[in-house]
Amino acid sequence: MDTAAQFLLTLGCILLLGLAADYLGRHTFLPRVTLLLIFGVIIGEDGLGLVSVLFSNNFEIIADMTLLMVGFLLGGKLTIVLLRESSNQILWISISAAIGSVIIVILGLCLMGVPLPVAIILGCLAAATDPAASIDSVMESNHKSIFSKILLSIVALDDGWALILFSLGLAIVAAMSGLHPDVSVMTTITHELGGALIVGLIIGLPSAYLTGRVKMGQPILAEALGLVFICGGLALWLDVSFLIASMVMGAVIANLARHHERPFHSIEDIEWPFMIIFFVLAGTSFDISALEDIGLIGSVYIICRVFGKIIGAYIGGYCSKADTVTCRWMGLAMLPQAGVAMGMALVAANKFPEYKQLLLSVVISTTVFFEIIGPVFARIALRQANKKLN
Repeated sequence: MDTAAQFLLTLGCILLLGLAADYLGRHTFLPRVTLLLIFGVIIGEDGLGLVSVLFSNNFEIIADMTLLMVGFLLGGKLTIVLLRESSNQILWISISAAIGSVIIVILGLCLMGVPLPVAIILGCLAAATDPAASIDSVMESNHKSIFSKILLSIVALDDGWALILFSLGLAIVAAMSGLHPDVSVMTTITHELGGALIVGLIIGLPSAYLTGRVKMGQPILAEALGLVFICGGLALWLDVSFLIASMVMGAVIANLARHHERPFHSIEDIEWPFMIIFFVLAGTSFDISALEDIGLIGSVYIICRVFGKIIGAYIGGYCSKADTVTCRWMGLAMLPQAGVAMGMALVAANKFPEYKQLLLSVVISTTVFFEIIGPVFARIALRQANKKLN
């Protein structure tokens, strides 16, 4: 079959599958992300081998484009208004739960002999959550308690902290792995994060004023994607964190743009098609045979992440003088994990190919676990918290 024909057929089938996954996800216990990953495994090299070479060869570009949009939209949530309205409890618990899960996962994996670079990357991935699953759990429980409101505010910030911690972790691992042998660890970290901050500001500051002028009221899709991709391309060219750069740009525009309601609302309308392709291709990259070697590592990762979220949220709640119910149950409600963790794993796998199969095997398998089990624990936490508060 002609390569172009195979490419178009594959693309069309993947996008239509997204609709099917969305429908099945609403009517079965399996989340749509899990369904897309499973489909990717089936059509991948270890399955039917139906994926076009053009897709597999350019997966890194598709992943970067998707994550640029994710980072930008997450940055758009980090507004001064939200942070001002967020109580000390929300900030303390969200930051503490993120850092707690990172530290405990790194320590747990190191104790079982996992190489430190891998432990650092997996530890940083453990900070990410799944806001969509948490929102679904709250809506399904149909309770409008203080606990539910705090949970929704926390998950709105959580992946932002995860991206920051992940970018810091990547810079540390890059320095440890000798990618820049003549440069110190602190110089590498400063270059990656400081450079990303500067790129985000340089593009974000003028964009905050200029966007939305072509079409009154809201920025149009072309200028939105144009700025996001320019930001990402410039960050990659300068070898700085494109995730942090896009998030900083989103935060700058969200806070400074006064003439439109929210930055690049149109990007949200096209994010899901990119996510569909992203998750399916992630499934095709999965080496099933690698599962045999990660059983213990995956189990330790799961256990440590659960304890990290629970302990971290408890410490954050205690320090912010939250009530006992919030301290006890908030960590359990934050267990769902999905797209952002998967995306960060793929970034790390592309940057450190020697760890690719180990990282993808652990993250894909544990993401499926947390996507299925996480919402169950979230509902239990919501039910118990609402019982105690009523």
